[in-house]
Amino acid sequence: METLAGIDTTLLARVQFAFTIAFHIIFPSFTIGLSAFIATLELRWFYSGKQHFHTLARFWTKIFAVSFAMGVVSGIVMEYQIGTNWSRFAEIIGNTLGPLFSYEVLTAFFLEASFLGIMLFGWNRFPPCLHTLASVIVAFGTMLSGFWILSANSWMHTPAGFAIENGITYPVDWSDIIFNPSFPYRFTHMMIATYLTTSLVVLAAGARYMVQGRFEVEARTMVHMGLGMLAVLAPLQAVVGDFHGLNTLKHQPAKIAAIEAHWDGSEPAALVLFAWPDKEAERNHAEIAIPNLGSLIITHDWNGRFKGLRDFKREDRPPVAPVFFMFRLMVGLGLLMMAIGFIGVFLWWRKRLHLASWFLRPLSHAWPIGFIALLAGWMVTEIGRQPWIAYGVLRTADAVSPVTFGSVMVSLVLFVLVYFVVFSIGIWYISRLIGKGPQQIPADQEALPNRPLSAAQETTREAAT
Repeated sequence: METLAGIDTTLLARVQFAFTIAFHIIFPSFTIGLSAFIATLELRWFYSGKQHFHTLARFWTKIFAVSFAMGVVSGIVMEYQIGTNWSRFAEIIGNTLGPLFSYEVLTAFFLEASFLGIMLFGWNRFPPCLHTLASVIVAFGTMLSGFWILSANSWMHTPAGFAIENGITYPVDWSDIIFNPSFPYRFTHMMIATYLTTSLVVLAAGARYMVQGRFEVEARTMVHMGLGMLAVLAPLQAVVGDFHGLNTLKHQPAKIAAIEAHWDGSEPAALVLFAWPDKEAERNHAEIAIPNLGSLIITHDWNGRFKGLRDFKREDRPPVAPVFFMFRLMVGLGLLMMAIGFIGVFLWWRKRLHLASWFLRPLSHAWPIGFIALLAGWMVTEIGRQPWIAYGVLRTADAVSPVTFGSVMVSLVLFVLVYFVVFSIGIWYISRLIGKGPQQIPADQEALPNRPLSAAQETTREAAT
């Protein structure tokens, strides 16, 4: 196998896939949460008649459209790699996972595509009840898309419902494949993560407008809705994460050992707050830890024991350092989200939120927190699965295509250059839309929640546009 500076073709193919999926996961995650937020705004407008909900829904729909487009583009590139760099994976696992991706297209993607046009371009061209329904259906479609993708990805972590014949997997029980052992936990954990990520973006935008003294009503609505979601979902995410951890301990004990940098399974585990894991010496340097607390969290028993990294062959251990550090980054940002939610709701309750510039100013820059936590979480789960691409079924090294090192390197460089240009433009445009803010629509061009624009109003609006 060709190598360069210790990097072989398999590792380079992994780097390329990691690069493309890191870009891709940001946008679908944002659109899942944002579509739910838009649907909520439209429902509140429809039932209350308050026009600022309508203004906000139209504003965030523009941002949703850009994010949705970039998610589709990056998804195509990511799937393309499965046939180029990972053809052995497609050959061995394709019979089982291929239909799940097809179901996503046949259900979620077609559902989104059918109603997306109404959602994006049907303002005041359709009755408000129909437009609101379209937004709700699109929100459901994005969540359904996440359902199928998380089902396929979860199967790679906890394969079930299949048989192997001549080295090829074949489906036996589709209910076991779809609802594999880790799927309920991973799907719930991911959906909450998307809503938290979107809440932080909405919250940061609202805080920015409040600090600038712009769009007062809309800004307060965004801040209140964002803080409410954080205060509720961040603690809930910790509970779901605990259940997810117990499931991972059962099915992927090596990953848990790497997350905790736990080497000796014969002793209760300390909660390692910081350390530098040394895989060669099989120990931690500069360790700061709380004795037995790791066992209490992982096993719910102060003296509980679980397998350490030394209980696994070296070739079966995941890379320890990235899993260990990314997990602590994810948890640390999760605690920060809780703090933001609790402090914000307290200030809101005391009617001092709009005066707390010390809180709102840093909050206006907090939008990347959710994305960073999301990426850190995905790094933990995907790197922690190594050296398996389908846990216990197919090793990553056996799934790569027989391609040359140079071919993978050239395609990686091209991906980096193209992504830098395309996504820089997309992110710049989203930033520009947020900077411009939710523009008020003149009263004679507004639709009431129970009535679309008249023909004269529509003509006036189009002329103004």
